[in-house]
Amino acid sequence: MDPSKQETNQKKASKTMAKKETQEFQFVVYNTMTQQKEVFKPKTPGKVCMYVCGVTAYDFSHLGHARAAVSFDVLYRYLKHLGYEVTYVRNFTDVDDKIIRRANETGEDPISLSDRYCKEYNIDMSDLQCLSPTHEPRVSDHMEQIKDMITQIINKDFGYVVDGDVFFAVDKFPNYGKLSGQKLENNRAGERVAVDSRKRNPSDFALWKAAKPGEPSWDSPWGPGRPGWHIECSAMSAHYLSFKFDIHGGGLDLIFPHHENEIAQSCAACEESDVSYWMHNGHVTNNNEKMSKSLGNFFTIRQITERYHPLALRYFLINAHYRSPLNYSIVQLEGASDAVFYIYQTLKDCQDALLQLQEEMPNDGKPARISPDAKECISKLRNEFQVKMADDLSTSLILTGAFLEALKLVNNLLTMLRKKQQKQQRLLVIQSLKEIEKEVTKILDVLGLQPPCSYNEVLLQLKEKALTRAGLVEDDVIRLINQRAEVRRNKDFLKSDQMRAHLQAKGIALMDVGTETIWRPCVPVQQESGIVPSEGQKVPPKPETA
Repeated sequence: MDPSKQETNQKKASKTMAKKETQEFQFVVYNTMTQQKEVFKPKTPGKVCMYVCGVTAYDFSHLGHARAAVSFDVLYRYLKHLGYEVTYVRNFTDVDDKIIRRANETGEDPISLSDRYCKEYNIDMSDLQCLSPTHEPRVSDHMEQIKDMITQIINKDFGYVVDGDVFFAVDKFPNYGKLSGQKLENNRAGERVAVDSRKRNPSDFALWKAAKPGEPSWDSPWGPGRPGWHIECSAMSAHYLSFKFDIHGGGLDLIFPHHENEIAQSCAACEESDVSYWMHNGHVTNNNEKMSKSLGNFFTIRQITERYHPLALRYFLINAHYRSPLNYSIVQLEGASDAVFYIYQTLKDCQDALLQLQEEMPNDGKPARISPDAKECISKLRNEFQVKMADDLSTSLILTGAFLEALKLVNNLLTMLRKKQQKQQRLLVIQSLKEIEKEVTKILDVLGLQPPCSYNEVLLQLKEKALTRAGLVEDDVIRLINQRAEVRRNKDFLKSDQMRAHLQAKGIALMDVGTETIWRPCVPVQQESGIVPSEGQKVPPKPETA
């Protein structure tokens, strides 16, 4: 068969299987509008249209931005896994007060400055293995669409012009507040809602801002100026997805006023405007306070990925439900790094073993015979993945339970392979390993945790990050291993334990395998005063936050 046709047939089979799974496990999502979980039903069968509010690009993006991006990337991947054709739009705000302020400070052109940080954001997204959206529109490229929508709003008497500024008249929109439950008086000044005595109502917000000296501006029917913040998403979502689409997403802080104002604008421009599901991810907190640039308590994605592998950061972000608050914690990042190392080491060992035993694998086209334990493991793995993901993307519950049991079984089977066995029993073990590995990697792919390189490469990268955190290079570790070997030959086991514990406190675990000592990253062990763990023993780490 022609390879291209074979690949096409495989994709069709995969989509058919995905559709069957969708029927068996109904996908439910939490809708902020109704404040309840609802069965997901797209407006057009087999197709999903999704718009997610992106970043205001004037600086390196922080952990909160990473959480939003990863949360909706998991949704994007899962919808594709279910067989949907997904149009995913995520915008860049490249015209904004904050950008102009930063550009004035640095002496740069605002659009050029924002373009630079849009590119840096995409580098971060690539590192975190977030798939590129279908479209990534920027405000500066969609002025005509924005002006057209403002004109529609004015023509329908929802907007008014004052000295070159255009405001939305919230009193004209009786359903204002239906998403957030907020009242008009809560649309406070200082939250991108300026105090202005010319407004008919203090809660009215800007659709168009008249030009000021030193600011970028565009010609319009109301004079030169630039858009207000909220109108951009209404105009760009309508342009790429129409006024009716399936999912609108963003961070919890965008519910009010941003998304509330979007609804008002879009409905004012088109009465039939309708978003089926409003989805919002929870905040990242630092010492239980929302992490944000305005509060100055944030860490950029780059600051974290300098010390932790991006896949460890992604694991950390999806190891909590996307709607729940996530507290930034060094201990949790260390735990995430340790978890992904264990996953990739297990899969590398499995892959290496299967490669060596390739000649023993049957190639007769018959279904693989696997052990009862492997059958049960795969069944539990599939079922748990389907049930948890279908329940509003409960990713945190997938990376435990059956998933960890599968990795444990892989390691047990690898141990069995090292022992003498009859040919049929050995073949059963080999095929069981192959089928479990296949199922585990499918799950990792949907979660965005399957490495883009070999397992060996990603393990080396994780070790390099561990050395960076420990303030060491590998030669330092090898030197200490050699010194410890000499100490052990002299039977000074107390000092040997102390040397091992010293490295373990830095996140470097030594493992004695026969006559050889190897090392791997571990969660740094905090030692209590006067307590030194003996070989093979760990003291639980104390919680800490940064």
